[in-house]
Amino acid sequence: MRAIGVIRKSRRERISREEFEELLRSAGYDVVAVLEQNREEHPKYNIGKGKLEELKELVRELGPDKVVFANRLTPSQAYNLWKELGIEIIDKWQLVLEIFGKRAHSKEAKLQVELASLQYEVPLVKEAIRRIKLGDRAGFKGMGEYQTQQYLKHIRYRMGRIRKELEKVKADREVKRKRREEVGFILLALAGYTNAGKSTLLNALSGEGIEAKNQMFTTLDTTTRRFKLGGKRVLVTDTVGFIDGLPPFIVEAFHSTLEEIVKADIILLVLDVSEPWGEIKRKFLASINVLRELKTLDKPMIVVLNKRDLTTEEDVRDKAMKIGEIIEERGVNVSRVVSISAKLGQLEELYSALEEVILTLPKYGAFEITVGEPEKVPQVMALINAIGEVLNVEYGEETRIEAYIQTGMIKELTRLGVGIRRLNQPNQREGLEDGQ
Repeated sequence: MRAIGVIRKSRRERISREEFEELLRSAGYDVVAVLEQNREEHPKYNIGKGKLEELKELVRELGPDKVVFANRLTPSQAYNLWKELGIEIIDKWQLVLEIFGKRAHSKEAKLQVELASLQYEVPLVKEAIRRIKLGDRAGFKGMGEYQTQQYLKHIRYRMGRIRKELEKVKADREVKRKRREEVGFILLALAGYTNAGKSTLLNALSGEGIEAKNQMFTTLDTTTRRFKLGGKRVLVTDTVGFIDGLPPFIVEAFHSTLEEIVKADIILLVLDVSEPWGEIKRKFLASINVLRELKTLDKPMIVVLNKRDLTTEEDVRDKAMKIGEIIEERGVNVSRVVSISAKLGQLEELYSALEEVILTLPKYGAFEITVGEPEKVPQVMALINAIGEVLNVEYGEETRIEAYIQTGMIKELTRLGVGIRRLNQPNQREGLEDGQ
C-alpha cells in the first residue's frame, strides 16, 4: 500500500515527522511523499486551499492508495478532502487503529481495538447521514440513507455488547488482582511512550522472552510476570504504549488494559534516554498527560531512563537533571529518576529505588510478631522475608520479631498461630493495638 502523508504544524500542534513516518511504516505503508504546512487549521480542509492544490497534484503524479493526515480530521473535513481528492482519506488515529488491529492477538485486545474503531466511525456515519439529508450523495461506504441509518444502529448495538464483554474481563482481572495482593505480591506497572523499551525491561526483570521488537505498539495484550526483589514477591505488568495526544476514545476502549496502571502499587514510567532531549521532553509530558487522565499521578512513580548503553554517562546525567527540573516545575509526584539498560540487564539503580519505595507503600507497616512455639520461628521468618523486611529479633520463651510486612499477609501469619501488633514506629511498642 502506497501512501502520501500530510502534516500541518501550528502553535498548538507540534507533530514529529519522524514519528509520523514510523507510524506509517509500522502500519505497512510505503511512504511515497510527505507534505508539510505551517498554519492554523482550515475549517473545511484542515490544510489551506493552496496546499490542497499541491496535494491534488501529488495524488495525480504518484497515484497513492491513501492520503494520511497526521492531524485529527473532523468528519466534515474528511468528507471534503475525499470529495476533492477522490481517494481514501484517514487521519493519525485511524492509522494507529490499523496498527492496533494488526498487533492484537488476544480476545481482549481485539475487542478493545474493535470498540475504538467503532467509536471513531460513529461521527463519520452521522456526518454521512447529515449530508444525505442535505441532498448530498454521501452514503457511508456506498450505502444509501436507510442502510447508513441501520449501520449506525448496528454500531451502537455492537459497542454495547463489547463493553459488556470487557466488563467481564475487568471483573475477572479484579479477582486475580485481589488474590495476588492476598498472597503478598507487590504490583508494578510499566508505562510510557511506545517503543521506549518496556517489553525489554519486562524480560530483564522476569528473565523471560516476551516479544520485544524495535517498532511502535508491539504490546497490546497485557502481560504480567513475576520476579523476586530481595525476597519480596513482585508482579510486573507491561501495558500498551502511549502516544502524543492520545484521544479519549482510545483511552476508554483500552481502559481495562490501562487499569493495570490504575491498580498498581508503583508505576515505572519508561523513557528512551538515547533520544534527543526535545523528544524525551515531549514524550515525558505526553505520558504525564495520559497518567493524569487515568488519575494516577498520586501513585508512587519511578522514572526509568532506559537504553543508557546507547549514549554517554554525561548525557544521561544531563537529561536526568532536566527531567528533575520538569518534575519540580510541574509538581509531579516522582519518587526517583534512575538510569538502566534493560537490554544489557543493567538494573542496579532500579532495584535500589524499588527497595526504597516499596517500604513506603500504604500496604506496608511496622509490626511486632510474637511466636510462642520455637519450631515455628524458621517458617515465620521465611514468610516475613518473602513479604517484607525484618527489623529486629528478640529470642526467648516467646520470640519477638519487629518487621515491615504487607498488611494483606496478616491473615496468613495469624494462621500460624502467632500474635501480631502494629507498631507506631519501628522499634517502638507503645500504643499497640491487637490485630491492627
